[in-house]
Amino acid sequence: MKNLLIQKARKQDKEAFGRLMKQYGAGMYKVAKAILGSDEDVADAMQETALTCWEKLDTLKRDEYFKTWMTRILINHCNKIYGERKRMIVNEGLLETGVQEEQYQSIEWKEFLSCLDEKYRAVAVLYYVEGFKTREIAEILDLNASTVRGRLSEARKRLKKQWRDG
Repeated sequence: MKNLLIQKARKQDKEAFGRLMKQYGAGMYKVAKAILGSDEDVADAMQETALTCWEKLDTLKRDEYFKTWMTRILINHCNKIYGERKRMIVNEGLLETGVQEEQYQSIEWKEFLSCLDEKYRAVAVLYYVEGFKTREIAEILDLNASTVRGRLSEARKRLKKQWRDG
C-alpha cells in the first residue's frame, strides 16, 4: 500500500503524497519534538520537511527507503531550526522562557529524556520510539553505524542512571 502511494506521489499525485504525510505524521512529530521541544518549531520543521519531500521526491532512490529518507530530511530541518534558535538566544543574550520550554506529551517522558544531550536523545527516539535499526539511524544522521551504537549505549547508560536516581 505504502509503495503504491509513493509511486503515485512520484507522479505528482498530491492526494497520495498527502496520505503518505498523514501516515508518517505522528512519527515525524515525535522525532521533531524530541529534538526541538517547542510545538511551533516542530510545526515549522514538519512543514518544511513535507515541502522538501514533495519537491525532491525524484531524488528518492528506492521506494522502500521513503521513511528513512523523509526522517533524514526532517532531522536536517530540525537541526537547522535548533541552530538558528541557539544563535538567536546567544545574540539576544536572553533565555526566553517560550524558547526554552520543552513540552513533551507527558511530563514523565520529558523528565526521562532530559538527562540526554540532543545527539543521544535523537538516537534514542529514532531507535526506541520510531523503531529504526542502527544502520538506518546511521544513514539518517549521516553517522558511522558504530557511532550510532556508541551513542545508543551511552543513552541507555544515562537513562538507566536517571531511572535509578529518579
